[in-house]
Amino acid sequence: MEAPDRNLGLDLVRVTEAAALSSSRWLGRGDKNAGDQAAVDAMRLSFNTLPIEGMIIIGEGEKDEAPMLYNGERVGSGSGHAVDVAVDPVEGTNLLAYGRPNAISVVGIAPRGSMFNPGPSYYMQKLVVPAEAKDVADLDAPVGDNLKKIARALGKDVDDLVVFVLDKPRHASLIKDIRAAGARIQLHTDGDVAGSLMAVDPENVVDIMLGTGGTPEGVLSACAIRALGGRLLARLDPQLDDEKEALAEAGIDCHRIFTEETLVKSDDTYFAATGISGGTFLEGVQFTGTHAVTHSLVMRGKTGTMRRIETRIRLDKLMEISAVKYD
Repeated sequence: MEAPDRNLGLDLVRVTEAAALSSSRWLGRGDKNAGDQAAVDAMRLSFNTLPIEGMIIIGEGEKDEAPMLYNGERVGSGSGHAVDVAVDPVEGTNLLAYGRPNAISVVGIAPRGSMFNPGPSYYMQKLVVPAEAKDVADLDAPVGDNLKKIARALGKDVDDLVVFVLDKPRHASLIKDIRAAGARIQLHTDGDVAGSLMAVDPENVVDIMLGTGGTPEGVLSACAIRALGGRLLARLDPQLDDEKEALAEAGIDCHRIFTEETLVKSDDTYFAATGISGGTFLEGVQFTGTHAVTHSLVMRGKTGTMRRIETRIRLDKLMEISAVKYD
């Protein structure tokens, strides 16, 4: 038995809160780069207060002239646990820019060396189900067969199921198969981290996430899925010729099936997400004139803990001390 130790997730949520607060001022203003930049700046400053020696494995690509949270960047105070870090300051930059639901700010951490580095891979085929169906999901099974087995494991009929799918041309055949099987569908333009979390959240109407989305987002999702006990099955699914060539040159096996346990090889994970634009997953940032209100999820893999946090912030007090301008 171990005595309770520090839950870094409760520190981590301050990072996503800061990013959400800052970027939410750009809601619906049509400038996704400005919204993303606001989140990046706030997230970087907040990371510096954390007692970790962090290295970003899942970031915003290679370092360039613009300040960003790039792959390989060091974050944290430099003391404390050595960890791998996955970030998405704004998951769903288009959702934020055009005022659409389910833009969120997301961070996950795990012990150093435990996170899969996607390298030149951008896209990954994914199947996400809650814990009750983790032993029956099969990435290679026909869609109809999968839905029948998953429905049975969840104690439902197929026509009770709700499947999260990104509304992309590459999913035309998938959507047709789901409809033919009789399941219901939620189509989303962006945001497959949110989709993965919806599928394993016992309070959400979504039962399954299916389809091809971002590889970095798959690793981020794995940090949370390890805490909630769901199952993520994934396989690299390059969509572009350059991506295919880069994976071939790197000798990466595109037939290998990953799970949440191979994408993040430790259950000592922490995950935090804060809503930005609001929606069915997490409520967005609200401004009352004197206060800001945020809504977050915090998870810890080692204990299987999930907390929902509503934070009320007096903006006048915050602005007396904050280096980030939230007003």
